[in-house]
Amino acid sequence: MAPNQADAPLRIAMLAPPWIRVPAPAYGGIEEVVRLLCEGLVERGHAVTLFAAPESQSAADVHVVLDAEHPDEIQKAQFEADHVARAFAEIDRDSGFDVVHDHTGHVALSMADRIAAPFVHTLHGPFDAAASSFYAEHGSKALLVALSEHQRSQAPVQAGEIAVVPNPLRVEEWPFRADKEDFVAWVGRMSPDKGPHRAIAAARAAGVPLVLAGPVQPGQEEYFAREVEPQIDGDAVRYPGEADAEAKRDLYAAARALLMPIRWPEPFGLVMVEAMACGTPVIAYPEGAAPELVLDGETGFLVDGEDEMAAAIGRLDEIDPRRCRSATEARFGVDAVTRGYEEVYRRAAAPPADASAARSIV
Repeated sequence: MAPNQADAPLRIAMLAPPWIRVPAPAYGGIEEVVRLLCEGLVERGHAVTLFAAPESQSAADVHVVLDAEHPDEIQKAQFEADHVARAFAEIDRDSGFDVVHDHTGHVALSMADRIAAPFVHTLHGPFDAAASSFYAEHGSKALLVALSEHQRSQAPVQAGEIAVVPNPLRVEEWPFRADKEDFVAWVGRMSPDKGPHRAIAAARAAGVPLVLAGPVQPGQEEYFAREVEPQIDGDAVRYPGEADAEAKRDLYAAARALLMPIRWPEPFGLVMVEAMACGTPVIAYPEGAAPELVLDGETGFLVDGEDEMAAAIGRLDEIDPRRCRSATEARFGVDAVTRGYEEVYRRAAAPPADASAARSIV
């Protein structure tokens, strides 16, 4: 891109996964990111073409290339490859795109060097052994974007330097409450790494009621039956089940704090940002991206162990709910994240002489 075009509107091809429409009818983390990013980019004057599943709706110009959604066949290569190939064909026919932004799994990145437009790929998952091997081979075909510094630190060196832009949240869509009810909350999958049993222990030690919300997914039944269900008494520990979007918002807004006793390297942790948007502090273990999301002593507390978590529950009056919300808007609001991606796009589209600089954006 020429220097005098540095502030010009961009033409962006946005590749959503093929499995679920945008916005998702229920849970859809990547689809929510795509929805908000498209809205933010269009609001800032960019022309966005969204390649997404059937029945998708967006502020962007939606292009549907498959005949049906495939919510029960997520990660089946046939449908991802079909979706990507058809989108690539349209992108090739229209040579006017300044950048392609990919949110699919692996197929598009592996073939990114087959199209002329600069390519940006957001990392939506952790770097396990298989993912590390894949990105070592194919990561250099695009400008990669991590969701956190922690996620970036886990990338193989062969992928090169990687930009960091967090997931967005439209804060005004989340209800704010300064007056909290007398309980703390835990939200997530009923799995040992998410730690609902640790949240129960911390809340009991603090003498504060706990409300759990989240699904028991296939393979988690035994853990739930052994570690969680026996402690649900409808009083000290309540479990209303998997909260829908409205119930989750109400839960976040009313709780004194969200407990996050995770024991795995979570790349981001959107539930923490959602809670803070509602003015609810987060008490989290310092795993994965949590130390980057929670400002210790300002929007919550970072602790290590149930005893420290219980002690932090006793310090919640030190946290200003309004600061939780304002800090979330400033750091993770749609406008802040959109501006971050604008810089990524312009760097990706820069002449080759500037390409090395593109990989150190934060």
